[in-house]
Amino acid sequence: MPKSLKISTLAVSAVLLLTMFLGANLRRVHASGQAQDGAYRQMQVYSEVLRHIQSDYVVDPNMPKVTDASMRGLLESLDAESSYLSPTEYKLYKEHVGKPQAGIGADVGKRYGIATVISVVAGGPADKAGLHSGDRIESIGDRSTMEMSLAEVQMALGGEKGTPVVLSMIRPMKNAPEKLTLTRTDTSLPSTGEVFYEGGSILYIKPGIIDKDHVQQVEQKLKAMGRTNSKKILLDLRDVSSGDDAEGIRLANLFLKSGTIAMLEGQKVAKQTFTAEPGKTVNEKAPMVTLVNRGTAGAAEIVAGALLDSKRSELVGEKTYGDGAQQRVFELADGGAIILSVAKFETPSGKKYQDEGLTPTTTVATAQELAMADGDEDGDSEAASTATVNSSKPAAAATTVAKPAANIDEQLNKALDILKAKAA
Repeated sequence: MPKSLKISTLAVSAVLLLTMFLGANLRRVHASGQAQDGAYRQMQVYSEVLRHIQSDYVVDPNMPKVTDASMRGLLESLDAESSYLSPTEYKLYKEHVGKPQAGIGADVGKRYGIATVISVVAGGPADKAGLHSGDRIESIGDRSTMEMSLAEVQMALGGEKGTPVVLSMIRPMKNAPEKLTLTRTDTSLPSTGEVFYEGGSILYIKPGIIDKDHVQQVEQKLKAMGRTNSKKILLDLRDVSSGDDAEGIRLANLFLKSGTIAMLEGQKVAKQTFTAEPGKTVNEKAPMVTLVNRGTAGAAEIVAGALLDSKRSELVGEKTYGDGAQQRVFELADGGAIILSVAKFETPSGKKYQDEGLTPTTTVATAQELAMADGDEDGDSEAASTATVNSSKPAAAATTVAKPAANIDEQLNKALDILKAKAA
């Protein structure tokens, strides 16, 4: 066997062994002898495949590239957040992780092997370019995102403020990819939005991110309800995809006095059950509705799932993104690394967010989706455009009394209708 092939085979075999050890893709068996036999059989299959590639492919293949691709595919077959990083990529990753960078103002994940927009920041480059949740990034520069790990995609989108990044976008109802050049910039999320509806009786709250500051702002607004005429709560978690899981649990606790908020478990992570603490509850009785959509992810899903399962709040909108796992970095002997999901969050009823997402109690399509269904291929009618832009924003300036505008935000209108029908 050629030396390069032996090295490639060993590399793939090492990943296979680690993957098996962590419970990936291979069938779980309890007898150690059976497990070892299964691992050896899989290594033999990989070795045979590599041998055929080396000797029978139409041209002499680049074996390091082949094995890198096989390991990337192996990790991504587990879930969208698990990634393989070559030694060069891992070096760049360590240089970038934890350091603030300019970006395009969008959270991006991977779906079906391709980079996909989860949500965009209002006023950021992605928002100004008209990107929406669900848009797919075919390539960044001259690299296909199918060939990039999620960590690579995120690094490629970030960079120095003022520098350009060229994206090839696949948009709904478009026949061909669209080339866009966005300029990286620093984007900041606004303070938690607040609007009063129905003469002030309904308090609308919109946190742009689930972090310590924004959760604190929500808590302050809930405490202030006693000084206003507000008797009902509308929590808008649409396009909230960034944040801290612990803060998501804390936010849910503001509305729940008892019961399970979430669970976390992995093959080697002992099951944790997060329960509501009565002393941290601010308002557990006011009628409540929560808005969600495809951009609701991570910590925001933990909040929505806890409120739904406890019957504290109905959910209105669209099915959520489906993201709720904890990752760990494992360094490899050659200087590379794998980023592996080691535990997943579950709803109180036991559904894994990453596997299923959340289905709202009442599903309401956006005006943009309705326009495309009616044959407006660009989805750019005035109503559709306005609804899309405003879908994650209050309908009026903060701390003002407002009425919902017809044909602007059907999800918001539906949520208000449901709330109005509830007894205070």
